[in-house]
Amino acid sequence: MDEPLSNLDAKLREALRAELKDLKSRLGATFLFVTHDQIEAMSMGDKIAVLNQGQIIQIGTPYDIYNQPNSVFVAGFVGSPAMNLLKGTLAGDQITIGQNAFSIKIDAAERARLGSSTGDITFGIRAENVALASQGIKAIVHDVENHGVEKVVTLKIDDILLRVTVPATLPLHLEQHVNFEIDIAKIHVFDGVTGKRLN
Repeated sequence: MDEPLSNLDAKLREALRAELKDLKSRLGATFLFVTHDQIEAMSMGDKIAVLNQGQIIQIGTPYDIYNQPNSVFVAGFVGSPAMNLLKGTLAGDQITIGQNAFSIKIDAAERARLGSSTGDITFGIRAENVALASQGIKAIVHDVENHGVEKVVTLKIDDILLRVTVPATLPLHLEQHVNFEIDIAKIHVFDGVTGKRLN
């Protein structure tokens, strides 16, 4: 099926996604479903193939594609909001983001996964793996988007923008000073030149 839901409104598209999943289950058949809508791909697919310029970049389950993207392209394509992808450098057990906007110390296990890699990298972290905290890295609230059950908040650290998700009930206002922490176990590190995953 080649983008069968692309011309439908959001409510009908959601209903037909459920119908197609039910039909697939009842028939026990294999469906090949082509879509540019990553929500459709993630919610309907048992296995996903991500293509870029006619080339298959990664094949995996929705969980694998979301949690272990093999390149900057896949990391930026899958997820809403998209993964934060920040230019940085890796030296020893420290990752420095931007022109020293902030630094993160990695543990021995993560350093081992990165092998001998050093130098320019692209650092990735999903919005849900960043948390506002009473202490941590200092930032300013740059933007707040209300999404119903949650807010997507853009933080500014020097010239770096970082998106985080917070509960909808958390009161925040523009230019508010906050602190945040990053879940080191959930970081993604990509080669700064090739864009390929390093860890």
